[in-house]
Amino acid sequence: MSCLAEGADQLFAAHVLAAGGVLEAILPCENYASSLVTEDGRARLAELRRAAGSVVTLPYPRPSEQAFLAAGQAVVERCDHLFAVWDGRPARGMGGTADVVDYARARGCPVTVLWVDGVLRA
Repeated sequence: MSCLAEGADQLFAAHVLAAGGVLEAILPCENYASSLVTEDGRARLAELRRAAGSVVTLPYPRPSEQAFLAAGQAVVERCDHLFAVWDGRPARGMGGTADVVDYARARGCPVTVLWVDGVLRA
């Protein structure tokens, strides 16, 4: 499961597919692509959507922090174990990785945080 955000979400999804797994995409809203920063990210989103076994688009009309939070929560509610690429720092806005990890932990969902010591996020 992945929300297919630019960066770690898309990388994870691509590796799932490359390993022969089935990808379930949970998109925060209609026109989600407009929230992605780069053209490459939007192109990868389109490719991953086409390759996904299923795509769930939440009923938000446009990108918003509430939509991003709801998508992260939907991932947690559907998963058995959350793997989070996260530096342990607070979310930059509502719905960021910190919020999703907190939600998973509050629900008792196992969480594995993946981060290389010494790496700083941009």
